[in-house]
Amino acid sequence: MGDQSTKRERGFSLLEMIIAMALGTIVMGAAVQLYSQGVAATWQVSQRAELQQDFRAASNILTRDMSLAGAGLSANAAIQLPTSATIPRYGCDQTGSCYLGNANNAAGTYPLQGGAPYLYGLLTGYRAGPTLISNPEATDTVTAVYTDNAFLLNCYTATVTSATVVTFSLPSPLTCTMPSGVTTPQAVNDTIVGLTAGDLILFSSTPQVVAEVTGTPTATGATTFTVPFAAGDVLNMNQATGTNSLAKLTTGTQAAAQRLMVITYYLDNTPLPPRLMRQISGHSPMPVAENIVYMKFSYDMYNDIITPGQSVPNQCNPGYSTATYSCDTSPGSAGLLPNQVTKINILHMAMDSTVKGAQGGYQGLDLETSVSARNLTYNNNYNNN
Repeated sequence: MGDQSTKRERGFSLLEMIIAMALGTIVMGAAVQLYSQGVAATWQVSQRAELQQDFRAASNILTRDMSLAGAGLSANAAIQLPTSATIPRYGCDQTGSCYLGNANNAAGTYPLQGGAPYLYGLLTGYRAGPTLISNPEATDTVTAVYTDNAFLLNCYTATVTSATVVTFSLPSPLTCTMPSGVTTPQAVNDTIVGLTAGDLILFSSTPQVVAEVTGTPTATGATTFTVPFAAGDVLNMNQATGTNSLAKLTTGTQAAAQRLMVITYYLDNTPLPPRLMRQISGHSPMPVAENIVYMKFSYDMYNDIITPGQSVPNQCNPGYSTATYSCDTSPGSAGLLPNQVTKINILHMAMDSTVKGAQGGYQGLDLETSVSARNLTYNNNYNNN
């Protein structure tokens, strides 16, 4: 008869199981925490990189436009705009909406000389933007004005057909200088770069006239186009009764013409977070960057009128009435004009972004730099002290 084994095989005790599970939980918790920290660090780095890319793109386009202020205009250009009860304006588009001011529904106004509005290569906008929750002081706007050298409208001869129509015809042979590799100027009604409603045109007549295109150009021949400049335009340039308007030019007057780029930067606080916007002439504004929380400018000027040779740094709103503003530092810009600006100081263009949601904190960048306005004074006059 065989022997039966009486040996018992033991498993883990309850205490041993509890200890093993506790140790496993600790190890798993540490692994999960390391993983979570790695994911958070990766998210923060990628978000920081995206913030830097957006900020760089916004600052590049802003500084490029500021550096071109006044390009293509005559030396110390100050172009008188139509003068009547209706005041020319900027910052509005073809829908009739205006986008400046604290509620993003106001228009920009041009500086006055002797009661008449003037267009310069640079238009300052001290506290002309909205007030944001990030700062109690209203933000600034800034507008650069230069001619469009990509669209060869200057190759055409502009003839005033009537008070509201101009005919553009291409002479033969061409009298303009063509860029290398280009043999024929673009058509006035070109679908990509041609004229559209909202464009501003500078006519080099006597006097110089700025008018707003109000419709689509019509081809009347292979190289001839008629362009409407009807009264009642959004930017109030085509005035029938005001001086220095297209309607005041004699029918048959011929002139060279160029498209003006009147480019305004402002902050839009209607969405959250606020956005930096870029508007060209009378066209609808386009967003440049989000999360912009502040924007301020000042301007260095060259005083060749009151005290020749004296530099006037850090002025807030040259060309506009100083009675309203007390920000200009000594000696002040009273009597000076925007075409005497030598440098545009970007005091602040601040951008903030959340880190991993609203509870994760914030990261931000602030652009502080100066841009040479080389096409305004046509002088390199800086204080060497």
